[in-house]
Amino acid sequence: MGISNENSSLPLSTSLSLSLSLSPHDLKHRLLWREVYSPEEEGQLRTLVTEARSRGVTFVYALSPGQDIVFSSACDLTLLKRKLKQVSDLGCEAFAILFDDIDHSMCQADSEAFSSFAHAQVSVANEIYRFLGEPSVFLFCPTEYCGSLCSPCVSKSSYLQTLGADLQPNISVIWTGSKVISRTLSVDCLEEVGSVLQRPPLIWDNLHANDYDSRRLFLGPFKGREPQLRRHLRGLLLNPNCEFEANYIPLHTLGTWHRTPPGGEGGDDEPEYCPDSALSEALRDWMDELNQPLQPGDATADVIADVKRSKTASTPDRADRPPAQAKPLPMFPLSSGSPPTSPAKGGENGSEGEAKRPPGEGLKHKAQGRVPCGGKGLLSEAQVRLLVGLHYLPHEHGPAAQRLLQDLTWLKSNCHLVSLNGKKTAQQKVEEWRGRASRLMALCEDIAELHCSVVGGVNRAVLYDLYPYVWDLRNTALVAKAFVCWLGCGTTTGAELLGVDSEPWVFKGGVSGEVQMLLPIGSSTELFTHPPPLFPTSRLYNVRPYHSKDKVSHSNSTHPDVTGDRCLGACLALCPEYSFVLEDELGVCGCVTGVQDVRAFIKRCHATWMPAMRDKYPGPRTGPSALPAHTQEDQGEYPDSLLHHFPSQLRLDALPQLVDASVSRTLLTALLAALKANGSQGVFCEVQPTDRQRMEFLTKLGFLEILRGEARSREGVVLGRLL
Repeated sequence: MGISNENSSLPLSTSLSLSLSLSPHDLKHRLLWREVYSPEEEGQLRTLVTEARSRGVTFVYALSPGQDIVFSSACDLTLLKRKLKQVSDLGCEAFAILFDDIDHSMCQADSEAFSSFAHAQVSVANEIYRFLGEPSVFLFCPTEYCGSLCSPCVSKSSYLQTLGADLQPNISVIWTGSKVISRTLSVDCLEEVGSVLQRPPLIWDNLHANDYDSRRLFLGPFKGREPQLRRHLRGLLLNPNCEFEANYIPLHTLGTWHRTPPGGEGGDDEPEYCPDSALSEALRDWMDELNQPLQPGDATADVIADVKRSKTASTPDRADRPPAQAKPLPMFPLSSGSPPTSPAKGGENGSEGEAKRPPGEGLKHKAQGRVPCGGKGLLSEAQVRLLVGLHYLPHEHGPAAQRLLQDLTWLKSNCHLVSLNGKKTAQQKVEEWRGRASRLMALCEDIAELHCSVVGGVNRAVLYDLYPYVWDLRNTALVAKAFVCWLGCGTTTGAELLGVDSEPWVFKGGVSGEVQMLLPIGSSTELFTHPPPLFPTSRLYNVRPYHSKDKVSHSNSTHPDVTGDRCLGACLALCPEYSFVLEDELGVCGCVTGVQDVRAFIKRCHATWMPAMRDKYPGPRTGPSALPAHTQEDQGEYPDSLLHHFPSQLRLDALPQLVDASVSRTLLTALLAALKANGSQGVFCEVQPTDRQRMEFLTKLGFLEILRGEARSREGVVLGRLL
């Protein structure tokens, strides 16, 4: 049905019952509707129908022949009857024929046989209905299935008028409301369509359907439909989230809605349906489910054995075991300590450490040994409320999501309050900015903790269904938090801070998508939309700006600073505001450094950094004992043709032990946001042609090969992307 397919549904009439329709992944449902099922498929269908009946579930078999059926063809009608007869013989007693999302035009044969498209559909539907013995449950989905699809409007639609006049009265007509995804359903609208159809409609409710956006999930309560609507309906089908475990609250609150008496039936003392109260009740019951060991498709014994193994073994078992993975990016490790020894001071916007940054700078450093993290324990009710609030409803965010978006918008708009280049600002205003920044960063840290708890929870079924969504939001929150930290350092010029100018709900992605669009690089979807890693990890990560306590470490006791000075020293000394650090619970595990204006940077290197390095390392410039602290700066300059379109440069590194490679993308995205915010139009980096992993990583993020053989390290390849 347009953006919603025939997933499991829940109809409501005088009593609460369940209806199950065949999965849309069945090619013989729509594309290959003429083909009958094989003996093996027949056995599976018979088992499904029998099992549904034993559990009080009505199995509804739906068929969508509208894409290529010739309504006037006796052959197509015979094939349609053969297909439905086969399913009927398997024990199915309820059917649906669907004509949604098809072309209104008819072939020449149908135009000669029928006076309108509606007459053609009605003819076939009535014929099939009679052929099946007029079953008690027979659903018809019209091509005009909501108010916005009707021409010219519901009351004047000749298509709907034909259905109302000619369709058999006991056939139920599916309707989604005023829109495909209706925020509310009103009595007036239902009465209007019921009058035209000459029967109460059967609502196909897409409130919680998420099959139109792979980044959205809807865990909020059934809402916007008053119980008195039931007097004007034949039933209600809830099209749920594609993920089974995500539908506990939608179905639970729907049951509460159904049990609430319609207004006027039970007297003044009867309770009214309250979505918030229904949500609280559903949350309390869901908590028991969430913290119970459960594996998809596993028997109880397997679950118990799985839990026992998880307590005695540190390696992931069965479905949790990762496949062979490519080697992560190498790096020169940063550690917590004194700043790198450097004779050249930072620029006027240079790093002064934590005094310029808002609170909530991230994880504290721990022991340098790196071991896998275990589970985080049971999900708390506060975390589940946060999960629901961040994945609420299509037209409405929960409180946490609203606060996240409002604070990020305000902090961007008022970043001049903490800018070092701005006018002197009242301390009260500065404190307000830093207070809201602290609140936003605390929420981002709560999102990271939520991700860890979902991954480390005992209910693996919930993990597999919800993980892609909490992972996506965790990564977006990491970028947002790093960007706000960077704003708090006062280094922005505000050139591109407003992000993408767009109306709400235009871009996909729910909360993740809206946070993305608030960032300067929000339109670069390739930086945000990637599949999650096959192996979930519960390790906590944080992305933050570099500060003076960070130090580049090396095992060379004679010259402990040589690695840092050679590889990162110039960037950290001359433009530290474009350096970001990735850290986990055990310490720093990645870094990215950037240069906003390469031309100006090279001039400053020649003027201050290189002479200082020659004084610091007075040894020979050639031979095995040479200390080449500045060889890159001596190899010439980049061509103007490159710097004209790509004036900025970056370098990305990560530890080989990095478990979740996706956070490297998050780290890089934070730097690109900072460069874009200060007006950069493009960025490039040098990669060795033999480093296939790094080349593939950057290519997926929109980088393209610009130069080969003209890089400063002559054998290197230059990859660039516009911002």
